Amino acid sequence: MGRGKVQLKRIEDKSSRQVTFSKRKGGLIKKARELGVLCDVEVALVIFSDQGRLYEFSSAESLGKILERYRRQVEEEIAVRRSSELEKTHHADCPGLQMGARPLEMIQRYLEEQNIQEKTLIELNHLEIELDVMLRQTRFRKTQLMIEAIKAHYEEEKQLREEKTLMEEELVAMMSENHVLRLELEPNNARAPPLHETLLNLF
Repeated sequence: MGRGKVQLKRIEDKSSRQVTFSKRKGGLIKKARELGVLCDVEVALVIFSDQGRLYEFSSAESLGKILERYRRQVEEEIAVRRSSELEKTHHADCPGLQMGARPLEMIQRYLEEQNIQEKTLIELNHLEIELDVMLRQTRFRKTQLMIEAIKAHYEEEKQLREEKTLMEEELVAMMSENHVLRLELEPNNARAPPLHETLLNLF
């Protein structure tokens, strides 16, 4: 007979619960290690037992390294969302931004609104991340516009070359037609009379 499906609910018997925890914990750590090796990814695993005991696994040099990377990732995502919301708010509340205000003035106004003198170290770190995200978005947009300008210039140059080639072909065709027409309009060269006509003229 095959094994019955284990019902997913808390195991009431403390001894059985501890045995299951020990087995499942070992299997979970093994799978995490295999995932890290086979797929070349960073894996972090943190487990607290019902007694509050900590079990951890890390495929990197340390668990702290992965947790720090996770923290930065989460903060950057939050900063991106905040930056997007702030940008919408500023465009709605500050007509100067829509009129193309200078970037330094925008940053100065933003810092004044944030009142950085009263912020804590953590808040300043968040603000730094937001500014870094804004700078990267600006650079990305600038690069995108430059690429679009280069493409437009290339297409324009290509079109001009095609037009030039077409005009040259039309000019050659017109010159050929004029040459043929000129030959047709010129009088034929005088041809020598036949020999018998020449002899009759002599008598």
